[in-house]
Amino acid sequence: MVENRPFLTVLSHLVVLLGVIVIAFPVWMTFVASTHSQQTMLQSPIPLLPGPYLFENYTKVLTEGYGRVGSTAVLMTLTNSLIMALGVAIGKIAISIISAFAIVYFRFPGRMYFFWAIFVTLMLPVEVRIVPTYGVVANLGMLDSYGGLIIPLIASATATFLFRQFFLSVPDELTEAARVDGASPMRFFWDILLPMSRTSIAALFVIQFIYGWNQYLWPLLITTKESYYTVVMTVSRQANVVDSVPSWNLLMAMAMLAMLPPVLVVVFMQRQFVRGLVEVEK
Repeated sequence: MVENRPFLTVLSHLVVLLGVIVIAFPVWMTFVASTHSQQTMLQSPIPLLPGPYLFENYTKVLTEGYGRVGSTAVLMTLTNSLIMALGVAIGKIAISIISAFAIVYFRFPGRMYFFWAIFVTLMLPVEVRIVPTYGVVANLGMLDSYGGLIIPLIASATATFLFRQFFLSVPDELTEAARVDGASPMRFFWDILLPMSRTSIAALFVIQFIYGWNQYLWPLLITTKESYYTVVMTVSRQANVVDSVPSWNLLMAMAMLAMLPPVLVVVFMQRQFVRGLVEVEK
């Protein structure tokens, strides 16, 4: 029985409110900065309320880019980031769920060896293996392509491990019943395991979508054409200027646009995301 203590209730709410303020205030200031002119942002103090340039700033970065020579329209980079994030998320889930299915339900020599070989790659992030990966992608002629952006990132040891743990929790009687009914392995996978894995798939989709969207180093390494730039790359390139002062209002507008798709994914899939994490934990 949980004891009701008003002081602890008030204190916990204050802590949560403080955390929300700490997290939300920088986002609010980013939005405010994106609605003012460059001259206003260079003055002190910085305004705390939105300005009159909301539509103008966002329209400019979406259609024209940052405004200097060689700048890229954010609408195109948002499209590239969306393609990359969806490709990485769907590819990781597809490969991981099939790998976990093979490891759990098929008996073949070296089965656990292959699983632990996959699991060990958790200790090898993209930055560690980036040089040989770049060499392979370059030799295959996949530089400046969506395939080069997506394919090297679609293997996921974490997703394979989570799907394996979920499949191990499926009762053996269900497998035996499907076998007695004459269901083939792929029929069992498609009609039984896949529907049961919906919440886990939704949770992993949110995580992997954000992972693919936030990629910076790999797209920066393999893309030289502006038509394949991602939005994270574009924001970084425009912020790191040498010969002039950055247009902070336009940069903040680009940052808000870059932040919007992952936020929408989390908001609309929040319920499935939480259920997926809880069921995986069980």
